[in-house]
Amino acid sequence: MPFNLPLKDMSLHEKLSAMESLWEDLARTPEAIESPAWHKAVLDERRQRLVEGTSQFIDWETAKADIRNKLS
Repeated sequence: MPFNLPLKDMSLHEKLSAMESLWEDLARTPEAIESPAWHKAVLDERRQRLVEGTSQFIDWETAKADIRNKLS
């Protein structure tokens, strides 16, 4: 069922609001969303690096700051 929004006529606020509404609706039934096989492969690889000690966690605020620094 195709669904068209007047994206060119929508403000940024309206677009973000529409995205939030869609996300909230999808989040109500997470079991209905199947992850692709490559997600498991990536998670398995990351888990293995943690076991081997070649990877580590950083807190979310540090991660966001690192991303901002790389993009600026």
